Amino acid sequence: MDAFNLLKADHRKVEELFSQLESARGAAKLRVFEQIKTELELHTHIEEKIFYPALEKPKQTHDLTLEAYEEHDVVKKLLKELSRAKTATEEWEAQAKVLQENVEHHVEEEENELFQKAEAALGEEEIEALGERMEAEKARKQGATAGKASGSKKSGGAKKSASKTKSASTAAKRTRSTKKSASKSGSKSSASKGSRSKKSAKKR
Repeated sequence: MDAFNLLKADHRKVEELFSQLESARGAAKLRVFEQIKTELELHTHIEEKIFYPALEKPKQTHDLTLEAYEEHDVVKKLLKELSRAKTATEEWEAQAKVLQENVEHHVEEEENELFQKAEAALGEEEIEALGERMEAEKARKQGATAGKASGSKKSGGAKKSASKTKSASTAAKRTRSTKKSASKSGSKSSASKGSRSKKSAKKR
């Protein structure tokens, strides 16, 4: 897949998620937003790491690329602010709308201006190579994220297991302690009985 088709596919996916965000209610809104955040973070990452650096040098794409970096910064700040929310208030929804408008403006500028100029500046082979590199980086990043989530779950399971082991160990210590106490008590009792029987024998 060439660079343009890969990025356009990302754009369409985010557009669909923004449509879902508008119709979602309550906690579902925050869940859809988390998907938007994940997609946008991944998209901006591959653009800034691979796509934009290739467009900074050619004169015809230089200014638009610098502008695109700035637009990414605005989107990142909005994502950070929105992700702090625990509920989707009216203020949150207004800010989410601002995010959507910024993303839509960015997409329009990329697809109608930047991509056309980039096609003339780079050539088909380089565009194809950039697409392959971005696709590989995207897969690597998604794999790393999934690995972290899995590791977090395993860590939680290990803590629970350790807690259970500790509880079992404590219970075993208590049982041994109780047995020792009972044993001491039993030996004291028999010693006491023996003492009483000796005294009784002397009296006789």
